[in-house]
Amino acid sequence: MKYIATDEVIIDRINGGIPLIKVKNESDKYHGLGFCHALDRGMQLILMKILGTGTASEHLAASDEMLEIDKFFRRMNWNNNIDAELIKLDATENDLLQAYCDGINAAFAKKKPWEFKILLGFKDFHWTKQDTILLSRMSGYLTLAQSQGDIEHLCIQMIQQSVNKNLLNELFPDLLGNYDESILKQVQLGDKIVPDAVKWNVANPTFMASNNWVVSGSRTSSGSTMFANDPHLEINRLPAVWYEAAVQLNTAYTHGATMPGLPSFIIGRNSNLAWGVTYAFMDAYDSWIEKCRDGKYLKDDIWHNFTERKETIRRKKSEHVTVTFYENEHGVLAGDPFMEGYYLCSKWSGGKSGAQTLKSGFKLGNAETVKAGMAIAGKIESAFSWIFADTEGNIGFQMSGLMPVRKSCHSGFVPVPGWLSENDWHGFHAVENLPRAFNPEEGFIVTANNDLNHLGKVAPCNMPMGVYRAERIAQLIKAKSKHEVADFQQMQYDTYSIQAEQFMEIIRPLLPDSEAGNILKEWDLCYQTDSKGAFLFEMIYRSLLHEVFGKALGKNLVGFLQNETGMFIDFYQNFDRILLAEESAWFLEKKSVEIYQDAIDTALKTEIRKWGDVNQITLSHIVLGGKFPKFFGFDKGPFPLPGGRATIHQGQIYKSAGRKTSFAPSFRLISDMAERKLYTNYAGGVSDRRFSKWYNNDFSNWLNGVFRKTEF
Repeated sequence: MKYIATDEVIIDRINGGIPLIKVKNESDKYHGLGFCHALDRGMQLILMKILGTGTASEHLAASDEMLEIDKFFRRMNWNNNIDAELIKLDATENDLLQAYCDGINAAFAKKKPWEFKILLGFKDFHWTKQDTILLSRMSGYLTLAQSQGDIEHLCIQMIQQSVNKNLLNELFPDLLGNYDESILKQVQLGDKIVPDAVKWNVANPTFMASNNWVVSGSRTSSGSTMFANDPHLEINRLPAVWYEAAVQLNTAYTHGATMPGLPSFIIGRNSNLAWGVTYAFMDAYDSWIEKCRDGKYLKDDIWHNFTERKETIRRKKSEHVTVTFYENEHGVLAGDPFMEGYYLCSKWSGGKSGAQTLKSGFKLGNAETVKAGMAIAGKIESAFSWIFADTEGNIGFQMSGLMPVRKSCHSGFVPVPGWLSENDWHGFHAVENLPRAFNPEEGFIVTANNDLNHLGKVAPCNMPMGVYRAERIAQLIKAKSKHEVADFQQMQYDTYSIQAEQFMEIIRPLLPDSEAGNILKEWDLCYQTDSKGAFLFEMIYRSLLHEVFGKALGKNLVGFLQNETGMFIDFYQNFDRILLAEESAWFLEKKSVEIYQDAIDTALKTEIRKWGDVNQITLSHIVLGGKFPKFFGFDKGPFPLPGGRATIHQGQIYKSAGRKTSFAPSFRLISDMAERKLYTNYAGGVSDRRFSKWYNNDFSNWLNGVFRKTEF
């Protein structure tokens, strides 16, 4: 099928509906990409704009849930300072961004999604340059930087519930510093990670993904560099997060994954360079304790006025709500400064970003060497780990993001007094000081949300994810002298768990001679959907968390963190460090072997099931999910999901803010730079139109390990 976006922009459908945009200049390239985004993902675009502008109550539903969502986005205030960002674009960049917006609006002028009028009441919809800046900020924060703020706020709640400092130092080593417990206990928290309804039971004893990797030609059969990327995001939604596209500009070709609303290839390759991304777990989010009274805050012995921002949230067929936010140099206050007390002000470093990210996005798709790619991507304002491979035989890694310069003794993890100027941010660290690598001696680079501080002059990561996936990838790379594309494909579907391997060394000798015990003794440590061993191990792991942290904090609390948050999903490394220790203050004077035996005895009483029986997802439509019977086809599934928290093929399912979500490979791309080809699949399809043949057409490939091959 061929579309004519303009006389100069031709769009072909290739390889499962992927758009091939044929143009003769850069401006038409972005016009065509915008046109395709609106043509295939118009509903996704408008929903992201509705959410980002905090107007869900006006356009979707006047429920209490929607009101809280709107309050969150209004608090973040990502609509601020946008025009100041746009003027940083030069004339060419401004024209390219406008061309992208024009493409979106041209497609909407031809045909609008039916949901516009029927569900949302829109007669017209217009995409602007400001909307793209807004979306760049949203994509850099949500579920990524947001998780850093969540774990920091959980730590504050632990302090306020009198969790012993020795326990906290063991859980968060080298992060707490000499915090003032008396002041932190007086801080009045707004939104809490653990609601007041969940009871703490604090004992007082004596004492939240992605993979990418690249290898040099010395490790490949072709003698050229090879590259793989599979970002782990929510996959139980339709349409998919990613939008696969290709551009042919005269003889130049670019192919990869884009995100509707953003005019760039975030993952992909051109004729000479391949690039991919994972989240870096940089701590770019801080909170300050503000001393408030009479609507003012204390700073350097002087009382200052907050900047007041009033936001009116219009509600569909309901009374509007006006919310007042109080802001200062530390961000937005979580409280009312007219009520005397201590409150938190919080800020994310990318809150006023956008221009430099767009500049880099425009340049990255045309870069030809690893060094050029590193220099470009390093300036992106959100925290990502970028890897590169080029046809000249080079490989590289560069972290991006605005890492705050803090006073030397402050990790950024625990709030500090806002009334002392010495605790303010003092700019951002230079890109050159962030973790990076170029042609390392071992001939490969792996990033998997793990700690990469050793590769930099500064240490951006203080709460990374566990190292298990990175270790497994490195293990498989080293296991074979020469790799081919098929090897990388198998690696992306690998479900072997090094985490389980380490725990099973302790568990195996304690297992009973029973059906469940024998299943675990013979378990291959893989999280395949038919594995009974994976299910039983997860029951023991869950029981261990209750035995250790439940005894110290309260089993209701640990159950809430397990069932309703992503705390054990993102930050399991910190909890594992304690569970795998021979001795710990968290054990409350019990021996490790006793704790494990109790956990095993409790867990193995459960009915034996297969991992795929409990680890299942349903692909739910972003707007109409669950609103129609399944035979209408808006929702797909359920499907058993292989993998676990610590496997290369991650397969985590959990609740967040009351909604079921997931961590799994959302898009896969592999390329041998000796070939003008790439191999991809992803959990969804090109279109968000339910009755399109491209609505969910690639999911079966994704589920069954089949890769589409695209030749340049």
